[in-house]
Amino acid sequence: MKPLLISRIGILLLVSSFAAISGASARKQTKTPARPAAKPASVVTPSPDAKALGSKNAPITIEVFEDFQCPACRNFYDTSLKQVIDEYVVPGKVYLIHRDFPLDMHPYSHQAARLANAAADLGQFETIERALFDSQEQWSANGKIEEALASSIPAPQMKKIRDYQAAHIDEINASIERDRTLGVQKKVNQTPSIYVTSHGKTEALPGGGVDYKLLRNYLDFLLRQ
Repeated sequence: MKPLLISRIGILLLVSSFAAISGASARKQTKTPARPAAKPASVVTPSPDAKALGSKNAPITIEVFEDFQCPACRNFYDTSLKQVIDEYVVPGKVYLIHRDFPLDMHPYSHQAARLANAAADLGQFETIERALFDSQEQWSANGKIEEALASSIPAPQMKKIRDYQAAHIDEINASIERDRTLGVQKKVNQTPSIYVTSHGKTEALPGGGVDYKLLRNYLDFLLRQ
């Protein structure tokens, strides 16, 4: 990777220091309050990538390698990504790509990823992502994902997703494996892992998630370039 500009190094060092603190706090967390029902999905530009949100012509692309059963991923989604979607994806400033990186330590993460990929192919990725993270504590305890999502995903809609998954399981598994392979190539070793591309350069942010205020400052810095 080419050396970064001094100003950009300063920003990343600041991001790194605060992310380490927030990441440590997330890892120490042993119990979280019950998650609220999923909120309606934001209105975003349709994307040719089923697991992406926003315009592919946006000046910034963010790739996030996630595990739906990972508490740190849920924390990053709740505290940062929702705001990124509302304030940067919807206005066309950021193209946000989800990459599946289910960890072997989480027994139901592959199951959740398969369901999310089926929903994505049906144009419902943001809805299912929000619902999976909102109910993570419930389904992580027993693997009963559909039961946990019942309050936010209507039964007919869930049946369509389940039927699509059954009919396209090989393609879905291949999609997840492609994401995992890409993550290995990028040296992903924890989730969430975040990569930001702007002006032809891709930079890895500190693993484990980034505080929204710091991420916002960084994105605004890139948009001013």
